[in-house]
Amino acid sequence: MDRMVASVLLDGFYGLMSWVFLGLLIFSIFCFVDAVLRREDAYRAADKKTKGFWLIILGITVAVNLFLGMLFLTIAGLIANIVYMVDVRPALIQVGGGGRGGQGGFRRGSSSDGPYGPYNGGR
Repeated sequence: MDRMVASVLLDGFYGLMSWVFLGLLIFSIFCFVDAVLRREDAYRAADKKTKGFWLIILGITVAVNLFLGMLFLTIAGLIANIVYMVDVRPALIQVGGGGRGGQGGFRRGSSSDGPYGPYNGGR
């Protein structure tokens, strides 16, 4: 009976871990594709290394998640993906390195903006 319970628990754990690794793979693919779509000059303008650097790092992360599955390398890749999403991507969007129409260099104005820029009250 104990072996049966242990077997069910292990099967559940392995099933959960396979979903976690699938999620990490999807996340790493998203980061890589997003980095591909950003403009090269935006990386320089944001002072965030180069596009080639991030493509190599994120590409290795995709390859590790897809083929190796080693826990240490997966965690290192997750850290690289988080750094890209939290630090690099917002900086690229801020400097206008959108790459995808509409989101990159779009600046939302305030309610006092006119057709030629902000309205300064006639000064």
